Amino acid sequence: MASTVGSLQSIAQLRRAFFVLTILVVFAVGAIAFSGSSHGNGNRYSNFFKSGQQPKVKPRAAPAGDRYLIGVGKADITGPVVELGFAGYANTAQTGTGLRQRLYSRAFIVADANNPDDRFVYLVIDTQSGDTAARYGVLEGVAALGGDYAVYGSHNIAVTGTHSHAGPGGWHNYLLPQITNLGFNKQSYQAIVDGAVLSIQRAHQNLQEGYLDVATTDVVNGSINRSLWAYLQNPEAERARYSADTDTSLTLLRFQRASDNKNIGVLTWFPVHPTSLLGNNTHVAGDNKGVAAWMLEKALEGDDSAADGFVAGFSQANVGDTSPNILGAYCDDGSGDMCSFENSTCADGKSQSCHGRGPEFRALDLGVKSCYEMGRRQYTAAREIYDLSSSSYTPVTGSSVKAFHFYHDMSFWEFTLPDGSPAQTCPAALGYSFAAGTSDWPGAFDFTQGDSGNPDASPVWSIVSKFLLAPTPEQKKCQEPKPVLLNVGQLKLPYAWTPNIVDIQMLRVGQFVIIVSPVEASTMAGRRWKEAVAESAADVLGQEPIVVLGGPANTYAHYVVTPEEYGVQRYEGASTLYGQHELDAFINLTVSSLTYLAPDASELPAQGPLPPDNRESSLSLLAGVVLDSTPLGSSFGRVVRQPAASYSIGATVNVTFQGANPRNNLRLEETFAAVERQVDGRWTRVRDDSDWFLVYTWRRTNTVLGHSEVDVTWETEGGAEAGTYRFRYYGDSRNILGTITAFEGTSNSFVLQ
Repeated sequence: MASTVGSLQSIAQLRRAFFVLTILVVFAVGAIAFSGSSHGNGNRYSNFFKSGQQPKVKPRAAPAGDRYLIGVGKADITGPVVELGFAGYANTAQTGTGLRQRLYSRAFIVADANNPDDRFVYLVIDTQSGDTAARYGVLEGVAALGGDYAVYGSHNIAVTGTHSHAGPGGWHNYLLPQITNLGFNKQSYQAIVDGAVLSIQRAHQNLQEGYLDVATTDVVNGSINRSLWAYLQNPEAERARYSADTDTSLTLLRFQRASDNKNIGVLTWFPVHPTSLLGNNTHVAGDNKGVAAWMLEKALEGDDSAADGFVAGFSQANVGDTSPNILGAYCDDGSGDMCSFENSTCADGKSQSCHGRGPEFRALDLGVKSCYEMGRRQYTAAREIYDLSSSSYTPVTGSSVKAFHFYHDMSFWEFTLPDGSPAQTCPAALGYSFAAGTSDWPGAFDFTQGDSGNPDASPVWSIVSKFLLAPTPEQKKCQEPKPVLLNVGQLKLPYAWTPNIVDIQMLRVGQFVIIVSPVEASTMAGRRWKEAVAESAADVLGQEPIVVLGGPANTYAHYVVTPEEYGVQRYEGASTLYGQHELDAFINLTVSSLTYLAPDASELPAQGPLPPDNRESSLSLLAGVVLDSTPLGSSFGRVVRQPAASYSIGATVNVTFQGANPRNNLRLEETFAAVERQVDGRWTRVRDDSDWFLVYTWRRTNTVLGHSEVDVTWETEGGAEAGTYRFRYYGDSRNILGTITAFEGTSNSFVLQ
């Protein structure tokens, strides 16, 4: 009994310490942002659906490249959509209230047709990043499948995130990103892992002979550089080699099966932050990447060129300094002025009122219409490539498929630069400008981008700094010219705050090479990294390579910028964890490992030091669901507010049901809400949770008694047709004994005309 009491007291003390730590850090750094054709018009929603039925494309002639084994798969990873904070903006006020669009894992497998054990899996998951905890879980889940799945392992599975800032958090391995989600949430984590494993399983079961080819196009007005001041620090001669201050090209890899030359999927890379949905949006969605994927998959349903189950992956690239808020950053202080160029502040010298504007910012809808528009632009570019004749593609050739992965500790790692001079990386640390956030969502207090690190920069910091581990003289010198705000790499209590050990991984099929990045690379950092790999890979591969960069993947290690950008310490530079030579280190580690991708390579690198696994040791302060009940005279699923009898197309239709907490059952691979249409006397589902225009909102109406209601909203400007419809609601209630019971609700019918 004494030991039990002692354990309980220890747990209580840890929880109190964690709570105090949370308050201190949150108030110190404020709303930390981990993110950090023509413009649309009033008919932008309906245009996608009514521009006619997209033109049918006939199956293409047999391609000219080599044959591979290819497979694609997709599965639901939507975690708790209510009561849990989102991952991305680190805004403690951004707690989920519902769902706009389900989240997915999309898996792409490529294998050598002559040596099928040589293969890789590229996962695109609708999350803020790939991360250590999820990666451990995916590796364990795939291994548990046994049998044929023994060919998959750490070396050939890449877990990349789209970098959406509108999904449930609580699944990170390290403390810092857990803080604003009240720790680790097993339900959120498990949804990602289970869905990712299922998508791999489906892709594996779908393996067949086929071809790969690649093409590129520009995304018109697809992003801007949110840290142009930092970008301009790069050498003028280097900048002159490029037509824009962000990478505007979208690269598309097409998966075409050999049996009938139909396409089973596409995988694209384009850099833009999925921060179209703002930091006060509380409906789960895949942001602009999720919109683009949904659009392309929907557009190709029934298309003669696409196989059933076509999967579209919109992967991230060198996203670090990009923004979807393409109209620029303005001061929301009534002045109408643009934010200052150097440090993104307004007339008061602070960053809080500096916000980027998306193409539809005047809608005042938390970024919903801007998000749709920025997703549409990526979809349009991908569709433009998709509809090209095969002669416009570059076939992927060279039969070999290779992959490698190892872990590397960046703490005080010494290496040599190409010019022979010594360099060193550092234990992870975040600078003052990290706390300033970005124009996509600014931070709090007096922190600004380009912050000098003056101790008076924030009145709170002089107090908070006393509670955190100060950087050692060696760490300070290593991180220069970054002034260290949070010495996160050397903070180990109650467990590691951020990674010092990072994943180094590359994949290759034929001449196509993928750098799998654990960091958000800035535009120029990504260019340098890809260029260095391309220059060295040509000799190793024996053919001219095509190189792309995907991430953030496998672990979330924040950012990497060029040394020149690091020098001015805007947000991205302050979030470059391992010092000014971090980019040089990543280039060194990948280029020196290219021999593992050679056609005759038969060995893999040593695993390296394993990152800590914090899944079981992480604190979790979000309570579970205790009870659902209904008011007297009501019942679960009862319609509280019916829709009107009729609406005009373009109207917003609402219904309210007596609800229950959706955390009782995530309904993975299912739906919370649906719209059904009556055809010949029968009801057929036409919309569900995957649809951008069907929105599910949950709210408590009595916390003590466990009463709640659910609103289902259909925005019919999104391509709706005239007809008779009704809503369905699918829920699950929990009684005081913990028993969970499913129920349904059905609204009256209504006419859309």
